[in-house]
Amino acid sequence: MEAATIERLAATIVQRGLSGMTEPELLRRFCLDLSAAGVPLCRASLIVDTLHPIHEGRAFRWRSDGVPEEAVVEYGRTDSGDAAETWRRTTFYHLDRTGTTELRRRLQGVAAGVDMGGGEGDFAVFDELRAEGRTDYFACRHLFTGTDTIAGMDCIYSSWLSDQPDGFGDDDLDALRRLIPVLVLAIQSLSLGRVARTLVEVYLGRDAGARVLSGKIQRGVAEKIRAVLWFSDLRGYTAITDRTDPSEILPLLNDYSEAVIGAVHRAGGDVLKLIGDGVLAVFRADDPARACRAALGAEVDLRERLAILAERRTAEGRAVTDVTLGLHLGDVLFGNIGADDRLDFTVVGPAVNEVSRIASLCRSVDRLLLLSAEFVAATPEPERGDLVSVGRYALRGVGRAEDLYTIDPALLSEPLR
Repeated sequence: MEAATIERLAATIVQRGLSGMTEPELLRRFCLDLSAAGVPLCRASLIVDTLHPIHEGRAFRWRSDGVPEEAVVEYGRTDSGDAAETWRRTTFYHLDRTGTTELRRRLQGVAAGVDMGGGEGDFAVFDELRAEGRTDYFACRHLFTGTDTIAGMDCIYSSWLSDQPDGFGDDDLDALRRLIPVLVLAIQSLSLGRVARTLVEVYLGRDAGARVLSGKIQRGVAEKIRAVLWFSDLRGYTAITDRTDPSEILPLLNDYSEAVIGAVHRAGGDVLKLIGDGVLAVFRADDPARACRAALGAEVDLRERLAILAERRTAEGRAVTDVTLGLHLGDVLFGNIGADDRLDFTVVGPAVNEVSRIASLCRSVDRLLLLSAEFVAATPEPERGDLVSVGRYALRGVGRAEDLYTIDPALLSEPLR
């Protein structure tokens, strides 16, 4: 491949990366361009680690034969169990262990199996590739050595395959060596942006995270919104922690938090705070009736999740509890609070204090769900017809009493207590 062609392809990769093209599309276009320029590619894959609470990394794949294959695969932890053993049998792990950057292997013909640099014997995957008719294999490891690398995101691996009788020629390998680093930089840039979005969504909440990434990070800037406020916590949590082995506390919190957060997110709400065993969430109430209906739907979903969770934890011999919940409707300020070097994106206002006080009354009133009069007034039919008063109560720290409601116990298959 001529130097001018390589320079043109490199510039194209850069432009595509700057345009925000997705990682799998970048890889696909890269492979098509190389093929059109005469490089005999038939398959390619690229692996990048990420910073995510569930996934360790993402793999991007391309093939020329039209065989259906997921273009993006997210994989879990590879540091233990069968996943670790599988990883140790890969060519990429070999490159890590030996500190080398390339591995080349001819898979067919007189040179099949001969070490052509960076190799150490043969790998089981090569038998599978030979059976598919692949003739040449080239793997790379591109290491990022800067001090600002994030967690395990210090490397990108890639593999490139040919099915032509002569495999890759010297000119083909030269083109790959010069162009893959450009592709790697474009992929890394996109991956870092994805990590930033993941982190702010996981730690701030989906809506708050989106606002931060959109540039709303100035201290003291807030938006007045109307919202359904959700405040829930675990019933009898203090007593449970007193009698439960400390090693069981985090699994308990994780199990019940997953149930609450899953129900809120599924109904379109946004979780803002995890406060010990408590959860503060909001449902934007541009349409109050719709927001109230969504919150009540999330509560029903939550009870179903809790029933399944209780059955599992009981079978495991673990502590089981329940979730108390207060729902309120009011105006709040949604924005940044704190110091210049430590900000919190959250909601503030009297309604936030009121919903926490309503939730705290669940124990006194002996109900798992309490609703404010404002929430009930905005709730549409037929849901409003299912709600009954439990009386008027003074809220601690609030200068007025509040009429509180719950779901009519007669409508429940099991008492909501």
